[in-house]
Amino acid sequence: MTTQFVSANHAAALAVTLAGRANRGARGFGGGIYPITPQTECIEFLCTQEFDKGSLVRVESEHSAMAVCMGYSLSGARSFTASSSNGLAYMTENVYAASFYRLPIVMMAVNRTLGPPWNIWVDHGDTLMLRDTGWIQLYCEDNQEVFDSILMAYRVAEDRRVLLPAMVCQDAFVLSHTMMQTEVAEQEQVDRFLPELDLPHRVTHEPVTVGGLDFPHETEAHRAQHHAALGRVFDVYAEAQDEFEAIFGRRPADPVVPYRMEDAEHVVVSMGTTASTVRTAVDEAREQGFKVGALRLRMFRPWPEELLARWLVGRERIAVLDRDISLGHGGVLWSELRGLAPRDTLVQNYMLGLGGGDIRPGHITEILEDLRTREASGAPALMEVGQ
Repeated sequence: MTTQFVSANHAAALAVTLAGRANRGARGFGGGIYPITPQTECIEFLCTQEFDKGSLVRVESEHSAMAVCMGYSLSGARSFTASSSNGLAYMTENVYAASFYRLPIVMMAVNRTLGPPWNIWVDHGDTLMLRDTGWIQLYCEDNQEVFDSILMAYRVAEDRRVLLPAMVCQDAFVLSHTMMQTEVAEQEQVDRFLPELDLPHRVTHEPVTVGGLDFPHETEAHRAQHHAALGRVFDVYAEAQDEFEAIFGRRPADPVVPYRMEDAEHVVVSMGTTASTVRTAVDEAREQGFKVGALRLRMFRPWPEELLARWLVGRERIAVLDRDISLGHGGVLWSELRGLAPRDTLVQNYMLGLGGGDIRPGHITEILEDLRTREASGAPALMEVGQ
């Protein structure tokens, strides 16, 4: 294990390199790659790495990048790509296809605002628009978690109880281009953590049809199988946490991460790097005598309903922070979480940091003050924090 001072983009590329080499005794590694700010330096760095078996293919579009990944994965290779924003939108048809083929592809998605007008800064709307595609979705708070999550994503996605693609999401520039001390594993450790991929439905020398026509009942059966596989992710993830801790000496975060929740009356729920800012504001509020806690949603898909509901019991007021907007409705996280709160609990949505605006402890303090003084839940509030 070595400690390196790297950006989250490079941390992801280092993890992918180790994961790709770990499959050298099986069918190797490969993927399709296409640049888009702010993930470009991840694939640029990855292209400088050497693999014992396999290679990366430079393609003409994000749609083709995922198509190449599907080809590699169907052959039994470990596969990876990265994208962001409008690139993910262009890729969407094949994002669905990879999932419905039950291919354990891993993709790093650097969260960036969709355009036009063009904006290269962070917004979670690009990956949240893909929430119904059947991919596992993990949201990261720091560079170490990006590195660890790539390895965890392969371990969970390739488990035969799951066999689904996984998306590792990180905030544009806040993480992607920010340098942090990151522990990088040794190849021997990754070899122990990631068994060689043995995809049961890979293409062989025997003729086979992939992606044929389904009649209604067959589609119902496939969706039921897919849904059940997502439901098994929690148990597989927990097993992978144990194994990861045993090999690497640190434990990946749970699907829902609590902070000072033991006696909290008010709760702030967030995802990604916003959570670290929330913790600072929670500490300041605690110093003033307010019983405030926080929940970080680490896994958005599958939706950790039971875990969230358990943490929301007995709370008086809940603030749900969204770095996204479902236009005409409100925040995506709020729309999914509000039904889990007890009936008498006040749940208020705050959308902030859209388009990459700074989210500072003072902004969270303002939200907490608004939450404390509210008499009832209101319409989702769009906070302007860009200045």
